[in-house]
Amino acid sequence: MTTIVVEFPPGDPGTPPHRHPGPAFGYVLDGEMVFELEGEPARVVRAGEAFWEPGGDVIHYQVGNNRDDVPVRFTVTMLCEPGKPMLTLVDEEELARRENRRAPRAN
Repeated sequence: MTTIVVEFPPGDPGTPPHRHPGPAFGYVLDGEMVFELEGEPARVVRAGEAFWEPGGDVIHYQVGNNRDDVPVRFTVTMLCEPGKPMLTLVDEEELARRENRRAPRAN
């Protein structure tokens, strides 16, 4: 288990599409985070709100700052398998193969 605090400056798109080997639970401390998991529409998580993701095979498409005027800061606790990285980036080829699993996005 690992707990970290993550901060993205104003307007930062955050981490590219990725996955975690196990579940992750978090809480937004300051600002607003855009959060999108495979199969779910993107949503905004604001300061004082919590989020979670199941990990495993699920792609985490977006986790970035929703605002361009203030930073976003959140804490996240990840349950990971020993010896495995807590975050693995997803390549463009896999994103293309799984496009049908992504929820429709607003234009």
